[in-house]
Amino acid sequence: MRRGMRVMACAAASVALAATLGLVGCGGGEAHYKDGTYTGQSSVWEDEDGGNGNGYGVAKITIKDGAIVDCEFNTYEPDGTLKEGKEYGMVNGKVGNQDYYNKAQKALAANPMYAQALVDNGALELVDQVSGATISFGEFQEAVQNALDQARG
Repeated sequence: MRRGMRVMACAAASVALAATLGLVGCGGGEAHYKDGTYTGQSSVWEDEDGGNGNGYGVAKITIKDGAIVDCEFNTYEPDGTLKEGKEYGMVNGKVGNQDYYNKAQKALAANPMYAQALVDNGALELVDQVSGATISFGEFQEAVQNALDQARG
């Protein structure tokens, strides 16, 4: 009987915490956002070896009624070339290293997942990292935070 009460108490506390976080992410509490569309960019990441996810991310978020209602996130090479398609991760049009190519494609596929998770959860800190897309996740966090900083009222 006591165990059941503890489980119920933990569940109630979890729901209360989730509701509080939801309010913060949706414009209540400390985080209040001005309506509009905002674009943020991450710093340029350059691996010392010259090829492990080099580039930067750009997030475009739309705020309506104080809440995040849309997000787009893309990553770019340091020269500004959009990372896209099945060619991303290839060298001279060929898969030179299958592991590197798979990681590149996984990171690319994570971009729209990160954007949708931000809209669904309403708060950056509630977006989970996709395994194998660590650099993209860092770029996403930094770019979104820069956009949200512009949107703060």
